[in-house]
Amino acid sequence: MVNPFAGEVELVLNGQPHTLRLTLGALAELEAGLDGETVLDLVTRLESGQIASRDVLAIIVAGLRGGGWQGNAADLMTVEIAGGMPACARAAALCLARAFATP
Repeated sequence: MVNPFAGEVELVLNGQPHTLRLTLGALAELEAGLDGETVLDLVTRLESGQIASRDVLAIIVAGLRGGGWQGNAADLMTVEIAGGMPACARAAALCLARAFATP
């Protein structure tokens, strides 16, 4: 079970629940893959509705890795994600929101 107060979000992959959490290391890894942009640039795109599927994927991978998952983006190519793309987009947005929420 995830702890929303710790910034955690759940996403079900191949029928197994996984915890997403944007730790400092996960945020740094996410930012490193943004081609010179910052996480704040990503948040701005998300808020304006200009988010792309690659952005959602990057957030999901970073969150999964912050939650202890050892995979990478390529590992998600054939994974069945409960709820599909809408669930991924919601999880990505919620993960970002929880990462920057104050207790």
